[in-house]
Formats: sequence, C-alpha cells, structure tokens
Amino acid sequence: MSKGDCLRENLEQLYRQRSPSYLANDPLSFCHRYHNPADQEVAALLAAVFAYGSVKVIKGSLSRVFSIMDDAPASFVDRFTPGKHRQLCEGFKHRFNDAGDLLALFWALRKMREQQGSIEAFFSRFHHPQADTVEQGLSGFSTAVLALDYRPVFGRRGLPVDGSFRFLFPSPEGGSACKRLCMFLRWVVRPADGIDLGLWQTVRPSQLVIPVDRHIERISRLLGLTARRTPDWRMALEITTALRSLAPDDPVRYDFSLCHLGISEGCTGQPGQYCCSCPVNRFCRCAA
Repeated sequence: MSKGDCLRENLEQLYRQRSPSYLANDPLSFCHRYHNPADQEVAALLAAVFAYGSVKVIKGSLSRVFSIMDDAPASFVDRFTPGKHRQLCEGFKHRFNDAGDLLALFWALRKMREQQGSIEAFFSRFHHPQADTVEQGLSGFSTAVLALDYRPVFGRRGLPVDGSFRFLFPSPEGGSACKRLCMFLRWVVRPADGIDLGLWQTVRPSQLVIPVDRHIERISRLLGLTARRTPDWRMALEITTALRSLAPDDPVRYDFSLCHLGISEGCTGQPGQYCCSCPVNRFCRCAA
C-alpha cells in the first residue's frame, strides 16, 4: 500500500471517529438548532463570519446574536429594519466588530434574500459550475456584499472608511485564506453527515477549499500537506490540492476531524500524551 493510500485510510479512520460532541466546541452547533433549510443557511453565515477568537468568546458572541433572532433567523432578517431593530443590537461587541457591523450584517442578509431568494442564489451569480474551486465565486460574493447600499445602517451608501465590517467578507483576490467564508461553504455544500448541512446544490464538494485556521495550518505542516509558512490563500489551495489527491470528490472531507485534533483533543504540535492515540501519528512529524 502506498503512503498516500495509508494516509487516506488513517484519515478515514479519523473521519469515522469524529464525535458529534465536538460540535459543542464548534460554531456550526448553532446551525443545528434549526431544521428549516432557510434558517440553517442564514444561521451558517452568521455563525461563520464571527468565528474568530477563542471558542469561549465566539460562543458568547453567537449566543447574543442568536438570542436576538429568536427561533427563526430567516424570518428575522427578512423583516429586519435597522431603525426598528437597532436597540436590540446595542452593546454588541465581538473583538473589533460592534453593533453597527451586526446591523450591517443583518441588513446584508436581508438584501441578499430580497434580491435573489437565498444566500445560495446570491453566491451562485459569481460561481462558475465548471470552475476548479470556489475562488471566483468567493471573490465576487464578497465584492457584491460590500457593495450593497448600507444607507439605512450607516446613513451613507458605502461602508465607513474606518469600520470593521469589511473584515467579515475578505476576498481571495487580496490573498486572504478566507477561512471563515470557506468554512461557511463547507457547512452548506458538503453532504449532510451529522456535522455538515448539505444545503446547497449549485456548488460541488470537489470545488471547496479548506478553511485554514491555526489548527489546520499547524497540522497540515506536520502531515506534510503544505510547505508554506504563511496562512494565506495559496496555503489553502496547496493543502486542498494535497487532500484532493486523497479524496478527489470531497477534498475538505477531513477538515472538521483534523481541526478538532487541536480544538477538542488538545494537539499542540508538540510531542504529548495524545500523540500515542492519534489516528494519524504515524504520518506526523511531531511524533516521528
């Protein structure tokens, strides 16, 4: 058996062993509160864009966001008006995003659904069905979201020059790894498997790009999936290409499991107690 086949076999073992309990430490858990696909889609984008910082901080901020919308995120954004709902968002703060950014995000979701009927339809205007990856779609999507008319929120069509809303919608064109948006796409595109949601039909799982957070960055280096040092779009593509050689139709299949080696299992990239039981330790440079 080749080294690639052995790694695939071990990654499949890791995939099978992934625990739904990991969801407790993952922003995706907020999407599983809902059963209506429209609610799940809206919840997914909200949860993904604020998924930066510590697990504790992310969960605290998202709990506040979802408490505002009660039990129907899609219905809430469809009837959202900044003037009427401004007070509900007062005091919101997630690191450097504030209440104004949350209002703008709710407004953007309303306009996406108002214009195209769903986030998927809004995104699909920029995504080519035969493209190798979602790169073009992501670039067009972020550009279009940032170009919406935000006068009801900020009193001017464009976004404030010194604001932080743009941070929520990065683009591969600028070199960003677009971790949070790639994570959102993984959630809504990959088949429903108890973790991901399987909501979209216009993007194929084979076109997804892995979300590169600090755990994926570190573990991918240890497994020899990338030699790059900077967690940018090129690193994301390099890791995805390596994984595509193992799972051509679903290259980000192992993302959740690999990421939670760090988030939930405590992998630090240094030799430790967990190394002995890690399903991929035979391929890890840390354990070598």
